[in-house]
Formats: sequence, structure tokens, C-alpha cells
Amino acid sequence: VQLQASGGGLVQAGGSLKLRCAASGLTFGTYAMAWFRQTPGKEREFVARISQSRGITDYGHSVKGRFTISGDGAENTVNLQMNTLKPEDTAAYYCAATNAVIGGTVASSYDYWGRGTLVTVSS
Repeated sequence: VQLQASGGGLVQAGGSLKLRCAASGLTFGTYAMAWFRQTPGKEREFVARISQSRGITDYGHSVKGRFTISGDGAENTVNLQMNTLKPEDTAAYYCAATNAVIGGTVASSYDYWGRGTLVTVSS
């Protein structure tokens, strides 16, 4: 299983970015997928998760209402649309996968990780 995240960059507060996670080596739609983020010295924080087989999405409290996770079975990607970005959203963002109907909200729930993509939000 390989996951490759992209789409990070520098954006002003209030702006938007769309992150993309390309997945290979797995049967897309049968794996639970998620996005986490991490800043130096802190643990990985749950951002959003999706169960495509169940049609379920879930979000961390700090991003609810601003971020949207979605899956594209045709392209084997999971996307994270981030709107109304705030400086506190600055972090390295990681996509993750696990062979389950839905994964948990802690990093240890996931078996596969992509390399992070850095998001920087300026004030």
C-alpha cells in the first residue's frame, strides 16, 4: 500500500487549499481513509475520516464546518477541501489508511501512512 499526499502550500488566512491523497496497492473503497496533521513537538491530530463503503464522514472539532473529506473511486484518491483557513491550521498533513470499514480518530488506528504535505497559513 502506498499513499502520496500533495496540495500543500502557503495561503493567507481565510483562503482555501485542496489536499489530495493518491492511493495504490489497495482495493479503494474497502479501506478506511483519514487525514491527520502534526506540528513540531505535538502528537498527530485527527482531522477527518471517511468510510466509503458506509458513506460516513467525520471531522475533528477544530475543522468541522470548514473542511470536507471526499473520495474519488475513479482516481483512487481521497481529497481534503480546506476552506476558511486559520493560522492554527498550519501543520504537516498526512493521509492514512487501514483495512477496516472505518478507522478511528487516533493515529494508532491506521496501518499505512503517506509522507506529509506542509500547509502554512499566514495571518
